[in-house]
Amino acid sequence: MTVDVSKTSGPSTPPSGPDTITAVPVRHPGRYVSAAVALALLGTVVYAFAQGKINWGAIPDYFFDERILDGVWNTLLLTVLSMVIGIVGGILLAVMRLSKNPVTSSISWFYIWFFRGTPVLVQLFVWFNLGLVFEYINLGPIYKDYWSSFMTPLLTALLGLGLNEAAYMAEICRAGLLSVDEGQTEASHALGMSHMKTLRRIVIPQAMRVIVPPTGNEVINMLKTTSLVSAVQFSELFKQAQDIGQNAGSTVEMYFLAAAWYLIMTSVLSMGQYYIERFYARGSSRSLPPTPLQRFTNAVLPTRRPKGASA
Repeated sequence: MTVDVSKTSGPSTPPSGPDTITAVPVRHPGRYVSAAVALALLGTVVYAFAQGKINWGAIPDYFFDERILDGVWNTLLLTVLSMVIGIVGGILLAVMRLSKNPVTSSISWFYIWFFRGTPVLVQLFVWFNLGLVFEYINLGPIYKDYWSSFMTPLLTALLGLGLNEAAYMAEICRAGLLSVDEGQTEASHALGMSHMKTLRRIVIPQAMRVIVPPTGNEVINMLKTTSLVSAVQFSELFKQAQDIGQNAGSTVEMYFLAAAWYLIMTSVLSMGQYYIERFYARGSSRSLPPTPLQRFTNAVLPTRRPKGASA
């Protein structure tokens, strides 16, 4: 039997590879429709305000007016002082609420219940009008004066905003303290640390990661809530803008000006909140997310390839 060597000894034909797959992106027509509707609505709003009887030139004329800048300063000052009262009072109330002493725990619970259950504006009016109930404030040899002279608009604003904020900060601080494992407190006590030292050195530093984000939101909310104190004649930003608008006949324009200043201040506070949260998150995650500046730099500037890396 003769075998054809030429057919068996020749190179074998390699099997053909799989066909190339052409990836077709998924169509999302709903996105284009929703974007078109949103742009149309935005254009309608802009056109409506452009056709309205608004003196847009009054806004830059008064944007850096001395009275407006004084209002901005008073707003920031009131925000800082009210938050200091709220944070200090909140920490104290949170510790009292977690105490095993039923008296202090009940007092803290009643305080939080009362101040969270009544509107801030009502509390401001109560403080402002207590002169109708008490003619004098008498602290013995320390201080004595008429209530109307004692309860100034600034003090009214601080009491109304600060004491109300303390009730909310108490719940935020309590949640942060409860987030720390009890085993660490027991270990600290076993090492001979007192209860207060355990709070200062062990519990509170770890609780800050939980406390800081909602506290930042409370600061921003406090900045906007200060506009309510115009009802008790405190000259903050909204009050100054309102007075200028009534005198200059540009009421709506001054409201827009005040809104622009509030947006600027809240934007700055939001950036500060972001970096403070990033600072306290260092121990909870191995790699922190890039900052907005880093994301912008990576998107705009070309990335350098390391030497020897293939293209």
